[in-house]
Amino acid sequence: MLRFHVYDVFTDTPFTGNPLAIVEGADGLTTAQMQTIARQFNLSETLFVQQPDDPAHTAKVRIFFPTAEIPFAGHPTIGCALHLAGETATRITLEEQAGLVPVTITRDDRGTRAEFTAPKRPVRHADTPPHAMIAEALGLTPHDIGPHDPGVWEGGPAFLYVPVTTLEALAMARPQEPAWSELMRAARVDSAYLYTAAEHGYRARMFSPTAGIPEDPATGSASAILAAQLLANGALPEGTTALPLAQGVEMGRPSDIRLTAEVTEGTLAAIRIAGRAVKIAEGAIRIP
Repeated sequence: MLRFHVYDVFTDTPFTGNPLAIVEGADGLTTAQMQTIARQFNLSETLFVQQPDDPAHTAKVRIFFPTAEIPFAGHPTIGCALHLAGETATRITLEEQAGLVPVTITRDDRGTRAEFTAPKRPVRHADTPPHAMIAEALGLTPHDIGPHDPGVWEGGPAFLYVPVTTLEALAMARPQEPAWSELMRAARVDSAYLYTAAEHGYRARMFSPTAGIPEDPATGSASAILAAQLLANGALPEGTTALPLAQGVEMGRPSDIRLTAEVTEGTLAAIRIAGRAVKIAEGAIRIP
């Protein structure tokens, strides 16, 4: 049997945020066994903790959707770092497939918070599909898309970024087949991240039904890559900008994410994502 822990991430309120399963002692597991366990938990992501390749680092981790392994993800990074930090650690370094991910741990009267630095700078991933195609795939009209231009960005995982004009349009959006699958093929991704201005920052939703995630309550990797989308649309000034991001509101699992972007001479110098987590379950699971 393997020990596991379940955390709600990007929140300090149980049964909100994004659930994460952390499986410990995973060094002897095959990829197929990890995928089977991830399918069993059926959460947006399951993380497996292994001994690091470099003993100077905290742990090596592998992250799985219910359907496939992914090179990097934000809410597993935050949840795992807080789990491994215990009561005293201030720095965690995770070996992920996308690269080394340093995480800073801070403590205040609300509890403990983790902040990671994104392991990759986002790059353009594909040409952006037409507004009309995007709107049809989401059950919206072309007038609901904006004021930014949509974009397709990759920074480990890849996402289609869809700005929408109002909170009402964000709430109405739903993947519509067969237009959704056509949009994903055109954008060469399996996920769309929708966002709109709200509360001094942005509110967002992320859909990825073909990856087994109809909607994600909090997507740390997409939140990090959002910095490139905002910069490309003139929404990030020079210097350091910290923005609150709300996600999961429409699905009843509100999540609180902080994006910090450092812009130097018009380029992204660093991207950081911060959040909290709360443990809600632990136990043991059989090895497949």
